[in-house]
Amino acid sequence: MLFYDFKGVGPMHAMLHMERRMITSAWSKSPESKKSLLFKIFCLTNPCSADKICESIHNAMRKISESTIHRLSLYYRTLVSLQRERYITVSSRELAKRDKLTPAQVRKDLSFFGSFGTRGLGYPVNELKDKIASILGLNRTWNVAMVGVGNVGSALVSYKEFPRQGFVIKKIFDNDQRKIGKNHKGILVSDVRNLAKELKEDRIEIVVLAVPAPAAQSVVDEVVLAGVHTILNFAPTNLKVPDNIVLRTVNMAMELEHLSFALSNRGKIKEL
Repeated sequence: MLFYDFKGVGPMHAMLHMERRMITSAWSKSPESKKSLLFKIFCLTNPCSADKICESIHNAMRKISESTIHRLSLYYRTLVSLQRERYITVSSRELAKRDKLTPAQVRKDLSFFGSFGTRGLGYPVNELKDKIASILGLNRTWNVAMVGVGNVGSALVSYKEFPRQGFVIKKIFDNDQRKIGKNHKGILVSDVRNLAKELKEDRIEIVVLAVPAPAAQSVVDEVVLAGVHTILNFAPTNLKVPDNIVLRTVNMAMELEHLSFALSNRGKIKEL
């Protein structure tokens, strides 16, 4: 028998072969702070497959918004700074102030993933930082491949914060015969024609695209074929991927357009 204790909401006991209906019923009636733990019980007692019930729970977990995940990254960085400043505990008010949010928003975001801190005392900085790191997957290393080593790709390979956060660039690919086979910042440049094969061989988990827009879709198709499910795209184009692929696109021109809009319409929005 497996025992699970949900702090603050009472103990729950789960048998190894608990009826799925019992878990899914508990899921539907549980607060958000309890659902992640119910999800873990389900996956322990029912190894994930094509099962529709398992899939429905996975989909429910995916409903945590992108903005919530973005704020978790903000909290993590703030906690790293607080750790350097030798803070022992921090209140939701202080976290909110530093990240320009509300204390209620901080508490709501954290409640999605469990019970943290003590009422009236705040959150232990070291403990909360480690838990958020675990939620974000920063408590392990990830094998990353870079496709394209032009100006953008080369700059990304040189970015020292990636390995510090656990993102280790293992492979570099390009189609330039002058670069293929050469050492680029300590990594051998491979031929992009071997992309799918080498991604599989090196067990790459994340692919970063820094290729011209016209070439991006064909490269993405090869990445998907290789079984990689997470892609960070720097090509200024909309890419089509299957529903089970997580694709993030960074379009620096659009970010500059956002700034140019702010400059061009300074004061006008309030007037409207």
